[in-house]
Amino acid sequence: MARSSRIVSTLSILVALCCIVASGATAFAQFVTSATATTSTGSSPYGPHSVVAGDFNRDGNLDLAAVSYLPVANVSIFLGNGDGTFRVGASYAVAAQPFYAATASLRNNGILDLVVGDSLSDDVYVMLGKGDGTFQPPVAYPTIGEPVHVSTGDFTGDGKLDIIALTGDGCSCVEVLPGNGNGTFGASIATTVPYNIGGYAMATGHFNGDNELDVAVSGSFGTASQVDILLGNGDGSFRPDGYYPVSLAPYSIAAGRFNGEKVIDLAVGDLEASYTSVLLGKGNGTFEQAVDYGTWSPTWVAAGDLNGDGREDLAVSNSGSPTNQLTSSVSVLLGNGDGTFQPGAVYPAGIFLEYVVIGDFNGDHMPDLVAVDQSGGSLITLLNTGTVTFSPTTPITFPTQRIGTTGAPQSVTLTNNGATPLSISSISDSGEPFNTQTDCKASIAPGGACSISASFKPQNPGTVTGAVTIRDSASIKAQIVELVGTGTEVKLAPAQLNFPPRKVGTQSASKVVLLTNLGNTSMSITSISVGGGFNSFREANDCPASLAAGAGCSIQVRFVPKRTGPLSGSVGIVDTGGGLEQFVPLTGTGD
Repeated sequence: MARSSRIVSTLSILVALCCIVASGATAFAQFVTSATATTSTGSSPYGPHSVVAGDFNRDGNLDLAAVSYLPVANVSIFLGNGDGTFRVGASYAVAAQPFYAATASLRNNGILDLVVGDSLSDDVYVMLGKGDGTFQPPVAYPTIGEPVHVSTGDFTGDGKLDIIALTGDGCSCVEVLPGNGNGTFGASIATTVPYNIGGYAMATGHFNGDNELDVAVSGSFGTASQVDILLGNGDGSFRPDGYYPVSLAPYSIAAGRFNGEKVIDLAVGDLEASYTSVLLGKGNGTFEQAVDYGTWSPTWVAAGDLNGDGREDLAVSNSGSPTNQLTSSVSVLLGNGDGTFQPGAVYPAGIFLEYVVIGDFNGDHMPDLVAVDQSGGSLITLLNTGTVTFSPTTPITFPTQRIGTTGAPQSVTLTNNGATPLSISSISDSGEPFNTQTDCKASIAPGGACSISASFKPQNPGTVTGAVTIRDSASIKAQIVELVGTGTEVKLAPAQLNFPPRKVGTQSASKVVLLTNLGNTSMSITSISVGGGFNSFREANDCPASLAAGAGCSIQVRFVPKRTGPLSGSVGIVDTGGGLEQFVPLTGTGD
């Protein structure tokens, strides 16, 4: 099977869609980052590749099972607190390179189990749940090829859940492992993926109206990217029923009902084309040609009713964003109920998102999102705010601030997009080092807005998170806006260098930035460098690799304009004083 050579793989998992939509909810859906759970460990910056959501400890709150293959292969459990945050549970070494998992009650006893595929061996692993958030050791079941995707369903017609695996490297196949009803499984029944493609992902459903489950496989070979349709025979095998071209690198696929009928439709995330393609089903196993909707290098697509209007929508994790392809985002495309979708609303989040899952993670009966940031080593919760919208939707993030000082306040605007007044009972923050002020009144008229301002005064070095909590009538649960700030023991004076105009090719006198370690222990300085300005700034310094407590050193900067017009750059200092890097902005004009 063809595989991407990117360091961070873009294959993601198939996940159970878990959400409860409040009846009579108004047709709004906006998402605000409310919590970020760190998942990376040790020196590795990598986190999970994917997650599945389910109530693993049966407390009524959705939990997450995060699948990782860097730095080691494992499945880690994060138990939901019922407010959109999670606490760390057990972790299990599973397989060699798992990309995905699926969850279901394989023993039909109400306890959720896990199925994990190993893309580097010919095995799928079953982890039987204990019902308390922990699992039995994984048990391997052989496949013919190496699993790249897994799901569950009754593909043999005996009323027992089976495992379905999309495999490659050994057998580019769809393989069904028949379930015995007790959490064990029989020998694989393999059907070759037709039409000369290697499969990336699959979605299941009743595509032709009979009682047998069918499967759609998205994949490519050479320059051809397509979705293959395989109709179920009811015995664990499938027969080919045509294919449909889609855009480049269709690494994810989801099934849903997008035109308000009982017919199953498909949505495909085309990573390298920056599209999400929608194929509407005809109910007889065939589909209309794909219609593309703009997203930003999508890595995963999930379907569900996100705004409570009875129409299915799409949530797409993007490896890029409209303003910066080096940062990630989530797109939400609201369905019109006729198989078409509105342009996506984009919510910046994370460094490199691999996956997104839908679920009611704070118990307010509105579906929320959790995005997997593998490069950032985190799980990012985006809560559905209903009729209340916030701008910006990302966390209120403060620039790195010197310990004991207060930086410029940052603000967020709250708007009531509902048809009735919004009642606000309280607005509070999580306390030091954050402090909030607001002009929001007890009632906000329809269309009305107010602002919440937060300040940050760090007391210790390093990154700290907090939250603004808003209790209002838009939700039965509090609305949460995350706060993120970083304190540093590094003092830089002045905070900015501005050079007067200078003739191109000539060199200015030095301007000096004094760097002082305000901490009580020595601080390591990894690097000092200049960037930007078309290489028009030069730097020299007398800073040692280790700067003693209370000691200082100097950074000399000269301006050597390489072109005419305004030029800007910065000095970047990487150290252990708190925060990854401090910056001193540089400006000058070339004559």
